[in-house]
Amino acid sequence: MPMQREYMSEAPSLERVHGFEGLTVLEFGTPWCGYCQIAQPGIERALASRDEVRHLKIEDGPGRRLGRAFRIKLWPTLVFLHDGEEMARLVRPTSAEAIAQTLDRVAA
Repeated sequence: MPMQREYMSEAPSLERVHGFEGLTVLEFGTPWCGYCQIAQPGIERALASRDEVRHLKIEDGPGRRLGRAFRIKLWPTLVFLHDGEEMARLVRPTSAEAIAQTLDRVAA
């Protein structure tokens, strides 16, 4: 699955997210967030060769239910799921290597 480039204004429900099969990365942030913009090249590099990973880029903010369900505090936050269950998370990732290593650990 290709990397999602735009933030989703309508997030999937928590029930739907818990029903995802395989590897999923939920990326919480906003298009105007400087930290989110800085993290994009590393996220793109880490996901470039991982076609088996579902990537959902979810716009977060006050009152956004999915972000609150995952207790998101800082952007970007990457939540790594395996079969709908959270296995790891990275807050403000700084390198493609850290993201790739986390993906490898979750996939194992």
